[in-house]
Amino acid sequence: MATGHSAPDPAKSRIATGMGKASILMEALPYIQRFAGKVVVVKYGGSMMTDLELSHSFAGDITLLSTVGIKTVIVHGGGPQISRAMEAEGIEPNFVDGLRVTDHQTMRVVQRMLVGEVNTDIVSMLSSHGAQAIGVAGTDARLLRAVQKDERLGYVGEVAGVNTSLIESLLDDGLVPVIAPIAMGDDGHTYNVNADTVAAAIAGALGAQKLVFLTDVEGVYLDASDPSTLITRMDRDELESVLQTMSGGMLPKLTSVAHALDQGVKRAHILDGRVQHVVLLEMFTRAGVGTMMTQRGDDRP
Repeated sequence: MATGHSAPDPAKSRIATGMGKASILMEALPYIQRFAGKVVVVKYGGSMMTDLELSHSFAGDITLLSTVGIKTVIVHGGGPQISRAMEAEGIEPNFVDGLRVTDHQTMRVVQRMLVGEVNTDIVSMLSSHGAQAIGVAGTDARLLRAVQKDERLGYVGEVAGVNTSLIESLLDDGLVPVIAPIAMGDDGHTYNVNADTVAAAIAGALGAQKLVFLTDVEGVYLDASDPSTLITRMDRDELESVLQTMSGGMLPKLTSVAHALDQGVKRAHILDGRVQHVVLLEMFTRAGVGTMMTQRGDDRP
């Protein structure tokens, strides 16, 4: 029976869909213009490293950032992979204050896993998406210098210096450095360094526009057991107040953020790496996601 209404026009539906996509691109445009030529340092870790779908989402995000001219540096962890390799060799992992005790035997496993496997896998994944990625160990050309953190921890180091000229040269050539967090000590030893600390030190040394941590939580909570206490934004003074009450795994990340902001990093972000394309959502949308930390008095959107 005739209804008096014409059938939907497929062409109009396609146009409407295309207009929606164009609107998304136009929303991203001012952010692309703002960040083109700027440095962004991303700490890659958590579930995003072990979930294949999330890994490819991440690789696509980084490829897009690089393609539109954003100078992107990746620093990766690899704790679970190191622990599995140690257990396979009959070496029992030992931790003090949350940090892996690293003797000579353990350090050999750390180097093999971080440089030989994890770093190589990340570079291959990025390259498969079109990024011009290059793997770099912190010991290459003395990219990272370290001092021993605590004698109880063995070959665990703190960053004492960053060779920015190497990173800047790679970035200027349009490459995406993927950095394994090991460092050379002035004593000639190789040190295992916390990847969060390395990412913050590199961001500070480069004067990065953004420092991004990908984690397994939505952001920073005042009370980890209460999702309603998520902090979406805080400046350096507010961060200092939060640090006085913070404990657990978020504390070293926020301490690293504080140091990075003090060194001139413009903004830092704690993002949920379990969300697909979370880096693009933060970089190129008005709403943003996760927790953003800024310089004192920075109230810009």
